[in-house]
Amino acid sequence: MAELTQGEVAYSPRTLQVWRALLNWLGFFFQIFLQILRALGHLPLLSSSSSSSSSPSFKPLPVVELPELDSSAASTVDITDVKDSVSDDPIDRLKVVLDLDETLVCAYETSSLPPGVRNQATEAGLNWFELECISSDKESDGKPKVNYVTVFERPGLHEFLKQLSEFADLVLFTAGLEGYARPLVDKIDAENRFILRLYRPSTTSTEYREHVKDLSCITKDMCRIVIVDNNPFSFLLQPVNGIPCIPFSAGQPHDTQLLDVLLPLIKQLSEQKDVRPALYDRFHMPEWFQKQGIPSPGWT
Repeated sequence: MAELTQGEVAYSPRTLQVWRALLNWLGFFFQIFLQILRALGHLPLLSSSSSSSSSPSFKPLPVVELPELDSSAASTVDITDVKDSVSDDPIDRLKVVLDLDETLVCAYETSSLPPGVRNQATEAGLNWFELECISSDKESDGKPKVNYVTVFERPGLHEFLKQLSEFADLVLFTAGLEGYARPLVDKIDAENRFILRLYRPSTTSTEYREHVKDLSCITKDMCRIVIVDNNPFSFLLQPVNGIPCIPFSAGQPHDTQLLDVLLPLIKQLSEQKDVRPALYDRFHMPEWFQKQGIPSPGWT
């Protein structure tokens, strides 16, 4: 009998059924594997359990529903001056330190702002105004130079400041020069809700970054103060007091960070005797600074 060639080999129906069953099982396990990968992809980037070999990345507050803060949650940060959590003594009002540029507003030199950007932002509902700011530069005749700036307010700004001021003391702390920042803050804070305004001369230079905002110039009690800033290096000296937020620009007319994300979080923090354990558990900022090559300061 002649040998069968490869093209003449035929599989029995029983063999085909076995192969189909095997392929179905493989497809089933492949779908489970994909679901596991999708779930892992939603892990927070600031998790302290992240691999140290991965490139460090910074994740500000996302636009998500806020979890309840547990005042009894343990923290791995050694904070030596935490007050007795079972004390019935009334707690002081929370101090909320707010950055200005890209946190509450965004500002552009009017002469370099394309008209289309302003028109699009206005049509989308953003509030804006123009401002004359005194520059530190001088004109040829020796007079101070005047800069013209277009300022866009972050959506919900005035309601945010109003509601915050009902349960917290507000401090404006900007790395901007006073000649620029003071008239801007006068415009957005006509009700004088800020109890203190601090400008660039109040910032501190460190070996790692300039214009760091040292909260100790505001209070010695780090239990009841938070700082909100789009630049996390601003709170390098007190990382467990910092709330990193998403930067704001004129291209984000539907931004909801102030009222939907920051306000509820700060309201929850205002009920904590010490805000630092909750902020550490949420953001793990000391580990983030370490990934940038900046050692964590001691907590006092």
